[in-house]
Amino acid sequence: MIYNDVEKIVDDAISTTGKNIILGLPIAVGKPTVIANEYYRRAKADPSIKLTMMSGLTLQTPAWNSDIERRLIQPLSDRLFGGYPNPVYMRDAHAGKLPSNVDLQEIYLSPGTGLGKPAMQQGYMSSNYTHVARDIEAAGCNTVAIMVSEKSAAGKYSTGSNADATVMQLWDMNRARAAGRNVAILAQVNRNMPYMCGAGECSSDEFTGMLDCEAGHHPIFAPPKEPITVTDYSIGFHVSALIKDGGTFQVGFGSLADAIVYALQLRHEKNDIYRRIVRDTKVDEKFMPIIQKVGGEEPFEKGLYGCSEFIFDGFIRLMDSGIIKRRVYDHPILQSLLNEGVIGEEVTADNINVLLDRGIIGPWITEEVFRALRKFGIFKDNVAWDDGCLVLPNGERIPADMRDIVARNRVVNECLGDKLTNGLLIHAGFFIGSRWFYDQLMNMDDSRRREIKMREISFVNQIPGQDELKLLQRLHGRFVNTAMMATVLGGVASDTLDNNQVISGVGGQYNFVSMGHEIPGARSIIVVRSVRPGSSGPESNIVFSVGNLTIPRHLRDIFVTEYGIADVRGRTDRDTIIEMLKITDSRFQPALLKKAKENSKIPSDYQLPLAFRGNLPEAVSNLAKPFIKEGLFPTFPYGTELTKEELGLAKALRGLKARLTPKGFRPTGAAIGKTFRPPAAAKPYLERMQLDSPADRKEKIMQKLVLYALAEDGVI
Repeated sequence: MIYNDVEKIVDDAISTTGKNIILGLPIAVGKPTVIANEYYRRAKADPSIKLTMMSGLTLQTPAWNSDIERRLIQPLSDRLFGGYPNPVYMRDAHAGKLPSNVDLQEIYLSPGTGLGKPAMQQGYMSSNYTHVARDIEAAGCNTVAIMVSEKSAAGKYSTGSNADATVMQLWDMNRARAAGRNVAILAQVNRNMPYMCGAGECSSDEFTGMLDCEAGHHPIFAPPKEPITVTDYSIGFHVSALIKDGGTFQVGFGSLADAIVYALQLRHEKNDIYRRIVRDTKVDEKFMPIIQKVGGEEPFEKGLYGCSEFIFDGFIRLMDSGIIKRRVYDHPILQSLLNEGVIGEEVTADNINVLLDRGIIGPWITEEVFRALRKFGIFKDNVAWDDGCLVLPNGERIPADMRDIVARNRVVNECLGDKLTNGLLIHAGFFIGSRWFYDQLMNMDDSRRREIKMREISFVNQIPGQDELKLLQRLHGRFVNTAMMATVLGGVASDTLDNNQVISGVGGQYNFVSMGHEIPGARSIIVVRSVRPGSSGPESNIVFSVGNLTIPRHLRDIFVTEYGIADVRGRTDRDTIIEMLKITDSRFQPALLKKAKENSKIPSDYQLPLAFRGNLPEAVSNLAKPFIKEGLFPTFPYGTELTKEELGLAKALRGLKARLTPKGFRPTGAAIGKTFRPPAAAKPYLERMQLDSPADRKEKIMQKLVLYALAEDGVI
């Protein structure tokens, strides 16, 4: 049933399920916020309703904590997110205002947003992403609501961004429905959601109700691009040299991922410059053995296949650059032959000989074999099979007897296609990205769209299930994931602090690290910035130990910081510590080495080689300076949604916030003078903040704070 009234669709759903509602929602941009908000509104108004909301990565527009922040953020938010409906329940959860009859359970928090928030910390459900659908079903889920896109042909829908766990929930709920359970399976149609092919393609009869109304066709959430720092570029450059041509690629999201994509493009499109950077930064002197063993410097002749929990702008850019171009095929034998190099993308007479030799084609071409081979372009689309014969478009019949030389020659000359078809460049569970990214997906021609296949998360994130096919497709897997901290023994903390406060969530990281060990020739690559700002100065992200591990040390493999690469797979604790210290910031190496010696983990006379004792931020910056002068390593290589003034203000106000201490704010230096005599360069920044003509004492104070921040940061 199609509804145009959200109240009516929820009314009818509650009349089916009753007032004890366990609501499963997708993560990220595929969340049907209009429906979710209505369920929450009902529960807030009616204490007799018991509402459990199970979801993750619930996206909200930026909030502010002061009038200065509001003046910067609100116009930006209106411009970037205008029309996007904020999840009201999340706003109340952060404010500590959830009613007692509502239980919010999130499997992944927007990074850092849940710190110190009781509802977010207490309602967090730690689960591998591959287990989420299972866990939601076990909780007694009786309602699922998802967002869908509609194809121009009536009755064709797609879950768009979310095949992942959402499709698995949809399957679970339809099985429950068929078994006679009272369930509600709801869809919010959104014409701004790109239509994607694969497991998420569905029909209207898979839902008990579909909401198609103006409010439901809101913009898809598009987070602004993050600036890429020199640190990010250094990490991205080292990672790019570990990606093997002809292999498989997975990466996360954010500035580090953008830096890796940029470096891969540089390696492929400007290889002479790429190799010069390797030489001039002395990467070849320190890390060439691991680069030659695992990756390479050469352009991507064979190309990569993308197999990632989610995709973002970078995957489209890698397709456009001809880097993601290795097609895989959903046929184990065909994929095996391609891997061995005994057949290629071009269909030739030799293909028939190989297929005969391998027993794929028997003495007679059966209908089943014919249909499978025609699907992949070995036989032409306009050739048919009928009663033991191949039938040409003009009606001529050729016996499917490969023992008959005449018939076999006719099959080769008249029935074979030109090249393989229905190959796939990317498998992914969901997507998130910029407006540019969504426009690319919306405007793709159908043939290119079908090279990206959205799959359930159990297919993308793990090996069990279609094991043979996955192992064949995921050649030379390079699974790149980000960590908050790593221990000197190779343990990884990515989601939770020592005090058990959750930062984000496990997501699919554990599964991809595990695949890095399970798949022959694959590697797990953990990237981590070596330092972070602390309350009393920089703190190391390479630590001796940590209270909560996302990845245990027995799954240690490759680590990358801005200072280089540590290959610790299969190494002893002693050698692991040595390799990890080589990529640690040198300000923290002595203390870590001392602690390792005190705990008998490293020989008491060991000294770190001199070549690795200069791991300092200024060393990374100095190495990058010549290349930045050449126009390489820009802060926003793929553009930015922010104006020049917004970029300057954001950076300056972050610096101001860092200078505020519990003891107060003590301005110093020449910057104070500019607060009394604003230079002309400050005018556009003050106008953007509506502080060019302060109306009262409060605005005058804010103006001086902004001027000080801009001056101290060198913006004016």
